[in-house]
Amino acid sequence: MMHLPESSPAFAGFLSSTAPSVRMGSNKQSIGPLFETLKMERVRTILTHKYSYPHEHSRHAMTAVIVGCLFFISSDNMHTLIQKLDNNIKWWSMYACLIGFFYFFSSPFIGKTIKPNYSNFSRWYVAWIFIAALYHLPSFQSMGVDMRMNLSLFLTIYISSVIFLLVFHILFLGLWYIGLVARVAGKRPKILTILQNCAVISVACCVFYSHCGNRGIVRNKSFDRRNSGWFSFPFLKKEDISPWISKFLRMHELKDQICSSWFAPVGSASDYPFLSKWVIYGELVCSGSCSGPSDEISPIYSLWATFIGLYIANYVVERSTGWALTHPSSISEYETLKKQMKPDFLDMVPWYSGTSADLFKTVFDLLVSVTLFVGRFDMRMMQASMSKVEDETKKGDLLYDQFSEREDFWFDFMADTGDGGNSSYAVARLLAQPSIRAKNNGSTCSLPRGNLLLIGGDLAYPNPSAFTYERRLFCPFEHALQPPSWYKAEHIAVEKPELPLGIADLRNYEGPQCFIIPGNHDWFDGLHTFMRYICHKSWLGGWLLPQKKSYFALQLPRGWWIFGLDQALHGDIDVYQFKFFADLSKNKVGENDSVIVMTHEPSWLLDWYWNESSGKNVAHLIRDYLNGRCKLRMAGDLHHYMRHSAVLSDNPAHVQHLLVNGCGGAFLHPTHVFRNFNKFYGMPYECKSTYPSFDDSSRIALGNILKFRKKNWQFDFIGGIIYFILVFSMFPQVILLCYHTLYKWYRSMESEHFPDPSGLRARIERWTFGLYPACIKYLMYAFDIPEVMAVTRSTICKKGLTSLSRGSAIIYYASVFLYFWVFSTPVVSLIFGSYLYICINWFHIHFDEAFSSLRIANYKAFTRFHITQDGDLEVFTLAVDKVPKDWKLDHAWDAEPKPPLQMSHLRRFPSKWRAASAPDPVNTVRVVDHFVIQRTPVPSQGRAAVK
Repeated sequence: MMHLPESSPAFAGFLSSTAPSVRMGSNKQSIGPLFETLKMERVRTILTHKYSYPHEHSRHAMTAVIVGCLFFISSDNMHTLIQKLDNNIKWWSMYACLIGFFYFFSSPFIGKTIKPNYSNFSRWYVAWIFIAALYHLPSFQSMGVDMRMNLSLFLTIYISSVIFLLVFHILFLGLWYIGLVARVAGKRPKILTILQNCAVISVACCVFYSHCGNRGIVRNKSFDRRNSGWFSFPFLKKEDISPWISKFLRMHELKDQICSSWFAPVGSASDYPFLSKWVIYGELVCSGSCSGPSDEISPIYSLWATFIGLYIANYVVERSTGWALTHPSSISEYETLKKQMKPDFLDMVPWYSGTSADLFKTVFDLLVSVTLFVGRFDMRMMQASMSKVEDETKKGDLLYDQFSEREDFWFDFMADTGDGGNSSYAVARLLAQPSIRAKNNGSTCSLPRGNLLLIGGDLAYPNPSAFTYERRLFCPFEHALQPPSWYKAEHIAVEKPELPLGIADLRNYEGPQCFIIPGNHDWFDGLHTFMRYICHKSWLGGWLLPQKKSYFALQLPRGWWIFGLDQALHGDIDVYQFKFFADLSKNKVGENDSVIVMTHEPSWLLDWYWNESSGKNVAHLIRDYLNGRCKLRMAGDLHHYMRHSAVLSDNPAHVQHLLVNGCGGAFLHPTHVFRNFNKFYGMPYECKSTYPSFDDSSRIALGNILKFRKKNWQFDFIGGIIYFILVFSMFPQVILLCYHTLYKWYRSMESEHFPDPSGLRARIERWTFGLYPACIKYLMYAFDIPEVMAVTRSTICKKGLTSLSRGSAIIYYASVFLYFWVFSTPVVSLIFGSYLYICINWFHIHFDEAFSSLRIANYKAFTRFHITQDGDLEVFTLAVDKVPKDWKLDHAWDAEPKPPLQMSHLRRFPSKWRAASAPDPVNTVRVVDHFVIQRTPVPSQGRAAVK
């Protein structure tokens, strides 16, 4: 699935060239009834706007408003504030603390305007709570700055603007629906854009009123009389002042000219008889000494009407120019448009989210699995009972030998892939390349694609479901190497293997194949999704899936074998599985053959870490049945790379090499907590390679202090609420210096500064059934939260909590919670992140919790094996330090011919996307570990050698 940003010209072209069913997120045709009756959809298509100009000018308007604010403040009030700084140092310090706390609250979201939505909410929330706090601090009043009128006026204009623009957009969409406006107008505006534009309009009007008043009166104050403020420079003589500096110092005079000339009253209501009932009049000309009210129109009303008119005109022009300027896109233009699309990859799983439905489902599935499936029902037993062949060691659903006669054989291993789409695709893209040129200790080696891909479990996070398997596993692999054109995703394979046309036997198929064992996450639903998508499907992208059960054995060339074990949630194999592999070891595996045992969990590390002993059946199989023929054990589950090799001694080891590689796409795990592992099955082992290194792993853990909240902003919903419940009863009494109700004060000031002899406000209140004044009233009460807290707390201290009604208590605790949220959530995240850092680096505990919080998509790797002509096993582990976050269409892939029946593995460029900005993984991949496991020599040559 691909998506385009709604504001891009490409998106508009896509709308103009596709069927009506894709517009407005509907699967139904959204043409109007008039056009449907007259069958004029073709006419509408011809008149469709090809490139819709994105209606996102509010940011530019906000910049202009901010510049205007700075201009007015610097020209009029700043000198007064600076002069009184010494007398109000404590209040300025309080402002600095408030700004610091609010920056601390919103800093994780700086630069994020779309994702997450919580970042947009936090900006409005912080602005609201900050203004509410400043409103009750006395410093501004003592400096001659009264914020109450601006705040009240802002809310009034804001509510009016929102209602007005919503009505306008509804009417405009109605015109589009009946076919009177161009098709492109049907793209619904974003609510956030409407709210942002209304905020800009309201702020602009308030700034004008604050510094120009309700009437633009020329101030007859010369520069010389105002020269005694912060603009006075005794050491600077008048003749030494340059013209530029002189203009800057006389900025306030320019402001007076702007107020009186540009924004002067537009006249009286008598000049506009048609609008006389639809205006709010200004202040009395003679300050109350006149015989009657003035009919002069308020400049605030004029300014607001101008801004609203500009918005509407701009919107109508943008959405209606398609009548004369456009035509439908051609096929070639549509193909060009496809090149601008991007893959719709999912982000890394937010493990610390308190709002994720997937995580709640994971917990539920885990509880059900542990209760129901462990020891009561086991899918592996059902697989054994449904076997078609009585003796699976001969040939059947578990033993595969199609590779046994290959001459030069390469195969790959990866695990833990289905987390973030970027990281999973980066690894899948490397696996799909016909060959990889990787850096290896200063040199470059060329490694061809593996004929076989082994995946060691945990195919999708956080739970096995149709959605996670399709979006987190199949989607990245299908982009990396496409399945055959005739393959249907909904198809269920009844008889496997389902080979391409013209290939009769699995031995004759030259394309890559894939075998997979399930991990603990795949078992959360009792293996149901794994069986459906792996055992009953034929293709994972361009990799053929021949396997029919959750465990298997593969016979490879030159005496090499792979045992793929299914450990379920026990961490061990069941008795039926044990019987199959035990019989295979006795009857099919030769004395000089070599076996690779693949499990999901690296029991050698986890048993050492938890001081436990698990996998007894696996240990019994390796020590007593394989009896030294197990040359390598490999597993995933831990999302890092680490290899240990047996130390040469007189007693041969049961397993020569222990390899962990869970870097297939999931979040990174630390390596330094396993630094001291050195013994397995009673034999000494030495750590040969780690990725990332111990030092890098320890350094990465520091991110819990610096980035915990940025990576886990959803944790606010957990930590903030829990901490509030723990400490709300210990809140101290709130002491504020002034109490007043903003709405009551505003109603008294409104009649004085904005008289309404025509009764416009009363008519609006009647037409909206009281909704208009009610919205303003309760919003103003919201800004009076400090007063609610202070008065209620005082009542509690005097009369006790029982004196409050249930509603009053709820309002009080809700008010306290709003302020508590701003201060507590950053502190909670900092404390929790610091706790995780201390635990992982000092005590080496909580390694899963400490690194799942970081959700690191980098440090990805897989292991490529080569069975040489001599029968040795050459092992390369290839890694990418940095995973791209953005992708674009690979033009080489797009330009390469794609015959309908051609298999994708035959192409030179099999992967659809390449890195858009960062270096592509194909160009940065490097070898982080390289070693050779020699084949078992004949008895006359002595004991096996290990490098």
